[in-house]
Amino acid sequence: QVRLVESGGDLVQPGGSLRLSCAVSGLSLNEYSIGWFRQAPGKEREGVSCISSSDGSTYYEDAVKGRFTISRDNAKNTVYLQMNSLKPEDTAVYYCAARQSKFTAASPGNYDYWGRGTQVTVSS
Repeated sequence: QVRLVESGGDLVQPGGSLRLSCAVSGLSLNEYSIGWFRQAPGKEREGVSCISSSDGSTYYEDAVKGRFTISRDNAKNTVYLQMNSLKPEDTAVYYCAARQSKFTAASPGNYDYWGRGTQVTVSS
């Protein structure tokens, strides 16, 4: 059974940092690329970042480039999203998802398995 479980969401002040974790079971990070997505109230789910299963190549949405870093620990079957210099517009539920491909993809429709999400709130 495939499971993706996000953790690390919290309330943080603008300019602060958080590290989200996506613990994966039932599949291998050597075969599945992992993406992070977010959905704010009243908005569509959008791709934030993803990491390839093969060479570790990454993708970042323009709004988070230079602030967010995706990484993975294959031994722990966990993918991380380090978020720095957080802004109020980063407030959303953050989801991780897996797709059986060595290529990254930003569209939610390209992913096969999803976690339930973790809430990130950036506010003073």
